[in-house]
Amino acid sequence: MTEKTILLTDLRYPTHVPVIPKQLLPANGRLVDTLARPLHDLRISVTDRCNFRCVYCMPKDVFGKDYPFLPHSSLLSFEEIERLARLFIAHGVEKIRLTGGEPLLRKNVEKLIEMLAGLRTRTGQPLDLTLTTNGALLARKAQSLKDAGLRRVTVSLDGMDDAIFRRMNDVDFPVADVLDGIEIARQVGLGPIKVNMVVKRGTNDREIVPMARHFHGSDIIVRFIEFMDVGTSNGWRMDEVLPSSEVIERIHAELPLVALEPNYPGETAQRWRYADGGGEIGVISSVTRAFCSTCTRARLSTEGKLYLCLFADSGFDLRTLLRSGHSDEEIAAAIGHIWHGRADRYSAQRASRTGPTSPPRDKVEMSYIGG
Repeated sequence: MTEKTILLTDLRYPTHVPVIPKQLLPANGRLVDTLARPLHDLRISVTDRCNFRCVYCMPKDVFGKDYPFLPHSSLLSFEEIERLARLFIAHGVEKIRLTGGEPLLRKNVEKLIEMLAGLRTRTGQPLDLTLTTNGALLARKAQSLKDAGLRRVTVSLDGMDDAIFRRMNDVDFPVADVLDGIEIARQVGLGPIKVNMVVKRGTNDREIVPMARHFHGSDIIVRFIEFMDVGTSNGWRMDEVLPSSEVIERIHAELPLVALEPNYPGETAQRWRYADGGGEIGVISSVTRAFCSTCTRARLSTEGKLYLCLFADSGFDLRTLLRSGHSDEEIAAAIGHIWHGRADRYSAQRASRTGPTSPPRDKVEMSYIGG
């Protein structure tokens, strides 16, 4: 079989041309790259829209009312997402996280969850199927998400103080409504629930200890994430980064902590438990302590681009493969070819980034990492 090159159909953003290898090697359940890192986790962005305008992610001055969001025809359909998910699972993916934008804004997202919940890993186990949300619609949708087969949720919450939280989401959304959503999600069994707090020095760092105190003694795990660059829209600066080490120091001074081992190789969060048995927290040091050497995750953007690194500035256009009549075997071989050739160049690229001069990011994946 001759090698095929697929022409680009959308030149608005940097995209690599997917290649169908000459030899179609079948998926064997363990796809590794040149540094022996397996493909284990897949983040799937289901929409580029969000009902928040967080200052570090989708600020109003960029994502205003006239912002050209993607037309529906550009989004991967649920059937296309399920098809790609099956192919990634054949390569060894066991965990799928639905993200956005705000994934609960995607119409009938429960149908997609039901489709994905029916898939099984190579060993016949259910997927670790989870979803990251800002919590605004969670109270309303928690039961239907659970009924559709979602296993757990991660909720973004950047402070307990209502004024600070409203200022950060920039749409005047109250913190109480997010807390209600978290409680209802807990009641319907969408757990263990994780709460992600992006810590921005000088903006919400005084909320670190109140956040820890609020969830201390519960089964909800709070992770504190270093503020970082998610594109050129947020005016990112290193002096706004509060290192995770300082987060731990602040909490430990009030609520003593004991270090824990990772749950699995490549886990993004460093885990800590409260010495008094009051639960667990984590820190994600995406800036000061990168986890590139053990990274096992990829992300699929809303319009079907495969990104191999959170800091990547270009992706592989799988949507074109899907809509060009290629077989599962061909697309699976292309995915294997892409991952196996993943270079460690992203580490060097990431280390060189110092803020607003960073290369552009795909507009449809603006959410922070989460596990």
